[in-house]
Amino acid sequence: MSAPAIVRIEGVTKRFAGVVAVDDVSLEIRPNEFFALLGPSGCGKTTLLRMLAGFERPSAGRILIDGEDMAPVPPNRRPVNMVFQSYAVFPHMSVAENVAYGLRVTGTPRAEIAPRLKDALAMVRLSGLEERMPDQLSGGQRQRVALARALIKRPKVLLLDEPLSALDRKLRQEMQLELVRLQHDVGITFVIVTHDQEEALSMADRIAVMDHGRILQTAPPGELYEEPSCRMVADFIGTMNLFPARVLGAANPGIRVEAAGLGAFELPGMAPAGSEIGVAVRPEKVRLSRDPPRNGAIAVCGTVAQVAYFGDYSHVSIEAAPAVRITCYQTHRSRRDRGAVAEGEVCWVSWDPADCILLTE
Repeated sequence: MSAPAIVRIEGVTKRFAGVVAVDDVSLEIRPNEFFALLGPSGCGKTTLLRMLAGFERPSAGRILIDGEDMAPVPPNRRPVNMVFQSYAVFPHMSVAENVAYGLRVTGTPRAEIAPRLKDALAMVRLSGLEERMPDQLSGGQRQRVALARALIKRPKVLLLDEPLSALDRKLRQEMQLELVRLQHDVGITFVIVTHDQEEALSMADRIAVMDHGRILQTAPPGELYEEPSCRMVADFIGTMNLFPARVLGAANPGIRVEAAGLGAFELPGMAPAGSEIGVAVRPEKVRLSRDPPRNGAIAVCGTVAQVAYFGDYSHVSIEAAPAVRITCYQTHRSRRDRGAVAEGEVCWVSWDPADCILLTE
């Protein structure tokens, strides 16, 4: 039997002057889980996080943490701590003073502060930098200070509001791995808010995708990527080729559909005859060739409209028909392979029907 949820959000709504920021959200977050709230700007994810922290109060519904209703509990008494996008590191305090600040203001005995400070700094790999000032630290080190300051109070849930957005791409990728390691080491629940799909996919155990204040789908990263529940999730998570299509009728097995630029083909799945659906396929599932494929794949001939070189792969865009473009990723497996196709070249793109995603919503 699984452990009870550490966080329960029950029918929570938040309105600001008539604007609904969070709309009837219900959600359970498990103990020791790395959970991500993902969505575009303005979707309500930060408002939901701020309600968990106690900085905003729900207009309706309730929030429970470790079984306790948080409605009467002020922010400073909740079993959570929050790491902000700006880190909020005190510039006039050393690393040690910043990290120990929360313990000092709550009257923790000095004899207890020293060993907890040592443990917290070791946890985020800042041992030996106790006397450094924030202006002597890199962006990644300042973020570690903010993490240590939050973790030293031993919260049951750590809330992270876009914590990596101020870092450059390489450092952000390094810190993603660091956060996962840290969460495993400390064994507490992390809840992160992000608009970065790669960030959420690489770190979280489960992800809730939000839009217009509602949760559209909650699932592990692999399921979210390969089995999106609707067009918005499919289009928001990673890159997707999405084709409007009409169901012609049943096939054996599956259905026969027709899509502009692709013609008619058969797919696994079910949908009523005559219905309008979306047929989607990820770029990495699409194959590129100069000769027509002969393996029963969905295939179309087109002209290379654009090639963008990214080092380890190229992003190739094929114009298959007016207003129909298909994106595929061409991996460079050797140093001599720097893009096997050129703009203006005629070639074939194809993919396995089983790699198609049917979207009815």
